[in-house]
Amino acid sequence: MSLTIIPYDSSWRTKWDEFVRRSNNGTMFHLQQFLDYHPEGRFAWHHLIVLENDEIVSVLPGALHGTVFESPIGASYGSFVTGDIPFAKALDVVDLFGDYCRSNGVERVLLTGPPFIYHRSYSQNIDYALSYRGFTTDKHYISHAIALTDGEFLSRFQSTARRYIHKYRRENELVIDLSDDYDAFYPILVENKNRHRVKPTHTLEELKRLRTLLPDNLVLFLAKHDGQPVAGSLVLRCNEQVALCFYNMLLYEYEEYNPIYALMYEVVKWSFEQGLRWVDIGVSQDTHAENQMTPAMSLITFKEKFDSRGILRSTYYKRFI
Repeated sequence: MSLTIIPYDSSWRTKWDEFVRRSNNGTMFHLQQFLDYHPEGRFAWHHLIVLENDEIVSVLPGALHGTVFESPIGASYGSFVTGDIPFAKALDVVDLFGDYCRSNGVERVLLTGPPFIYHRSYSQNIDYALSYRGFTTDKHYISHAIALTDGEFLSRFQSTARRYIHKYRRENELVIDLSDDYDAFYPILVENKNRHRVKPTHTLEELKRLRTLLPDNLVLFLAKHDGQPVAGSLVLRCNEQVALCFYNMLLYEYEEYNPIYALMYEVVKWSFEQGLRWVDIGVSQDTHAENQMTPAMSLITFKEKFDSRGILRSTYYKRFI
């Protein structure tokens, strides 16, 4: 039986989230449970479901801005979520979506899916199908990720990172614990972002709401010196493959204790113990540059100290009309 495509409505919520959780490439960002943290009316949601014999083959979260369809909106990753499907079916899914756009007056499409490290089984069938059907790459961002091949990760860190981590473990100047104290972490986040002339992606209330909606997916590491919170790392357990360091922040007056090195050690150690395969340290773009793809070289150099490798976060684009 041929595939069909339908707009999402709330009657599909449970089946949608169940499909994402057992899919090949779904993440917490694709869950309706995650998207619920946005207040009603913030986005003109236009999620889509591809069916075969009334069973979900693919889901596509997204929103419309006039005649522009974008996925993700209000999340880090979007685009098509599928099982480990063969190329022929991936091409059918992309073709069906193209027909849907033409029939519903969608003029432009932007799709940013999770990088391959988020896949249970590495597959770029959807990427190739998009390219074959005329989607081009609108932009690439560079992320860096640490492969968790075994428990000897520390030996692969660069010497500077190893030295600071050994000092942290030896001298106990910092205490790092898992915490639910977002009230203590948020001022560190705000001060750190202000230093770089930007604002946090989330308000404190939104972080607390996300923690309530997805308690198993948000993990806060809080570093203290003499009982004073001085740094923190908010980690998102995106799926069973990857932990994403979404916020890595410190109070710079405590920089001499090198808390970010200590936090990175604890995050990678925890991720390995959880059975994850990768730690994504996030994108490294110069947000003040005119060219959106301009790399933040000092940030990349810092991330490479933890044996991380560059991973592309790519956005596909197509004009239909």
